[in-house]
Amino acid sequence: MRVDAFDFELPPERIALRPAEPRESARLLVVQPGGAEELTDAHVRDLPSFLHAGDVLVVNDTRVIPAALNGIRSREGGSDVRIEANLVKRRDGRVWTAFAKPAKRLRIADVIRFEGAEGMELEATVTEKREAEVDLSFALSGAELDAAIASVGHMPIPPYIAARRAEDARDRTDYQTLFAAVDGSVAAPTASLHFTPALMGELEAKGVEVVRVTLHVGAGTFLPVKADDTEGHTMHAEWGEVSAEAAAALNAAKARGGRIFTVGSTSTRLVESAASADGVVSPFIGETDIFITPGYRFRAVDAMMTNFHLPRSTLVMLVAALVGHETQKRAYAHAIATGYRFYSYGDACLLLPQTAP
Repeated sequence: MRVDAFDFELPPERIALRPAEPRESARLLVVQPGGAEELTDAHVRDLPSFLHAGDVLVVNDTRVIPAALNGIRSREGGSDVRIEANLVKRRDGRVWTAFAKPAKRLRIADVIRFEGAEGMELEATVTEKREAEVDLSFALSGAELDAAIASVGHMPIPPYIAARRAEDARDRTDYQTLFAAVDGSVAAPTASLHFTPALMGELEAKGVEVVRVTLHVGAGTFLPVKADDTEGHTMHAEWGEVSAEAAAALNAAKARGGRIFTVGSTSTRLVESAASADGVVSPFIGETDIFITPGYRFRAVDAMMTNFHLPRSTLVMLVAALVGHETQKRAYAHAIATGYRFYSYGDACLLLPQTAP
């Protein structure tokens, strides 16, 4: 499909700069294609009314690391240059791939000293360069490197927020989900930002089972697609895991007639990566680059809760694949017209196709 079919105009004031308080007070657009009411305005606190006992809610328990680093490039015989680096993907115990700015001022063998509070420094050497991406080999490795990044780094709030305000101490908690447990993401699985202990208590009291999976979100997931056609786009691979226990719980839910509700595109992509053509979910560990666009036949996922996404992004395409492209366009037009807040700290939608995959 042509990528421009997923474009739309979003007024800047619709971009949320802070999450709703309390979290479950965020608006929730319920999308039921083919139903008597295709679009219903609700709130996240109403979510339990749309699930039944025996359903499963799949959440991503990845934890965002402070992956935004600020430093100085040092080069023998050259002047120092300030560098911003956003870690994207860990290659091994010492090496990370990062988006660097300005990348044109970097070359292989350059040394960057990343600065933190109280004189803390973390040194890395550029070992590979690919346009805006570089590979950074740090002076530390393993747990020592993790601790240093946690000390030196900043929360990697998305560029559409960073362009309008600076990252601050609030983002350390605001940009982390209730389920965060496994370090590794450089962006939050934002649909999960709406959940609170009180909301989880209501869901569990109703008989909804919660299943945790892990997908470490990479920055590439949220980038606009630059190709003219979806067939020309290559997804960034991300590491994920569906444990044997999680797979068994999902299959048991299906067997008893329950539905699989995924929270966020990350959980959706991971469950679909672990599912066979007949809908059976198997344990999965490794990288996935699954690209879900209209025409895709969902194998295991019945419904999805997600935020409102960037124009021309793979995430909008995933939404269109689940509910239909025309329904997706109507839903987004309704959300813009009625004041829904967009993107990472914004409101959410609940996608409820009438028929199971």
